[in-house]
Amino acid sequence: MSSADAQPSLQHFTIDRDLLEAKVPRIVIVGGGFAGLAAAHALRHSDAELVLIDRRNHHIFQPLLYQVATAVLSPSEIAAPIRQLEATQRNVTVLLAEVTGIDIASHTIEASSPGVGVRKIGFDYLVIATGMRPKRAATTEDEGERVRQMTFVLVGAGPTGVELAASLAQMVKVTLRDNFRRIDPAKASIILLDAGKRVLPTFAESLSRKVAGHLDKLGVTVLPGVKVDTVDEQGVIAGGNRIPSATVLWTAGVMASPIPKMLGSKTDRAGRALVDPFLKVVDAPGVFVVGDAASVMQDEHPVPGVAQAAIQEGRYVGRLIAKELKGQKVKRPFRYFDKGNMAVVGKNYAVLERGWLRTSGFLTWLVWAFVHVLSLPQLQNRLRVQRQWLWSYFTGQRSSRLIPEPP
Repeated sequence: MSSADAQPSLQHFTIDRDLLEAKVPRIVIVGGGFAGLAAAHALRHSDAELVLIDRRNHHIFQPLLYQVATAVLSPSEIAAPIRQLEATQRNVTVLLAEVTGIDIASHTIEASSPGVGVRKIGFDYLVIATGMRPKRAATTEDEGERVRQMTFVLVGAGPTGVELAASLAQMVKVTLRDNFRRIDPAKASIILLDAGKRVLPTFAESLSRKVAGHLDKLGVTVLPGVKVDTVDEQGVIAGGNRIPSATVLWTAGVMASPIPKMLGSKTDRAGRALVDPFLKVVDAPGVFVVGDAASVMQDEHPVPGVAQAAIQEGRYVGRLIAKELKGQKVKRPFRYFDKGNMAVVGKNYAVLERGWLRTSGFLTWLVWAFVHVLSLPQLQNRLRVQRQWLWSYFTGQRSSRLIPEPP
């Protein structure tokens, strides 16, 4: 689509004057996660105006988010300002706003910015990369209450649940060992529940057994085949039984952000937009959905909602749009290349699966650490995480054990 075919309205939207005068096609990317940033980067040499919108001003490296939850790392160590990440890409303007409406017919979106209000922004191409959000279930001195307070229940035994359970186990046994006088943190109960038959169901069964055994050594109680019915203030009801707990961590299912539904297209049960093999929304020219917000099928199986898939999808759409802007037709549909899966299970232990290759143990843990450090968004993130990991490894202490005061 050329700029002469569709010049979007600039009503209520202030943008760089050089880009305004150029009158080039505008590509709006909603979401500054892995997929959105990959799409923007793939368009860095295109003769187009990019508007990257996110309701946060920062990108979060989500594979290490569980380490923030367990105080291994502080939030700033795995986050980076989106404006800083895109500072050297001159055709990108970053907008802090939340998309509140999409009009496919007029090729416009509505975005609400703090202190500014709602803006109407036109587009020639629209890329939805908004990711997922958590899916929730329906919701002292007393010895029984003390047990409840010291029981941690994790719902979902995928990579996030396994990694979080192992990190919690190490924290209560090492980090908090001498911090309390009236309780013994090592006596805390950590229970990992999953409706499936085993932990890490997407990994080979042999690796799953090894991980279950290692979690048992760390003191984590693994209960597979148990479906959680209710989560409330007293704990959970799972498999018809009440498990008293003051802390329930949901690491199971997720659901898409509400933005794909604004497109008016078909979605799956999780709210993800159904797209064609080119990641396009059917009957919506110039509109793409990538990352966790898209339901992509390959060889009759869904493409997994992991970071590497989101990056590949974002890069593919960015390159596709760049070629279309040059008048070239893209014939090759998106094809996901699985680089393998990894999961860390506490200190000195991780598992890796890539095709026929299946490894576990200390060397795999070193590979996991190396890959994740290199994947962080900025050099300062890499240096700070590396330094903190070394400190935690040798001392057992954590980065940020702060309880913020309510406003």
